Amino acid sequence: MSTLAYLKSFFKDKDVASVTPTSRFCVRTVCQPIDFSQDITLVEYGAGAGVFSHYLLDNMTPGSQLHLFETNEILFEKLQQIDDSRAHFYDQSVEYVADLLPEEIVGEVDFIISGIPFSFLDAEVKLAILDQSYRLLRDGGEFLAYQTSGHLEDPLQDIFGNVKTSWEWRNIPPMTVYESIKQ
Repeated sequence: MSTLAYLKSFFKDKDVASVTPTSRFCVRTVCQPIDFSQDITLVEYGAGAGVFSHYLLDNMTPGSQLHLFETNEILFEKLQQIDDSRAHFYDQSVEYVADLLPEEIVGEVDFIISGIPFSFLDAEVKLAILDQSYRLLRDGGEFLAYQTSGHLEDPLQDIFGNVKTSWEWRNIPPMTVYESIKQ
């Protein structure tokens, strides 16, 4: 995806946290827990211009579905160029994700991938999003996130009761990768 689109977005939108698209190394690291051999339902927070989305769609089964959230107008326009019936687009904030997704998938989501900059959010909004994410996931479903720092570890531990972290250094900037499982 275009670095130029990210640069424009970075300077115009205070909620865009990066000047470059996520590296393929980071995408693979974040997506490592996903079993693409079966039908799955995924939700992506902060889908950007579709770096993760393209990878997910390339690996998902025909019966899988992907729900993509992006509030930045420039990036959302790029994202909507994805022509795949498994992809569903939302230009609203994930602060209201449980109300925006179809009722029949609430409690049935297999994976949530998040690139939104949680460090930009106040504590109340951060916890509300994580709480809704927990409710959206099925038992055994996973919340997978990538952030520029380790600030998300404690809130994930509070909501999910577990969190595993790793680093992906082959990204600009390097990312902390989080994995929490709904138990």
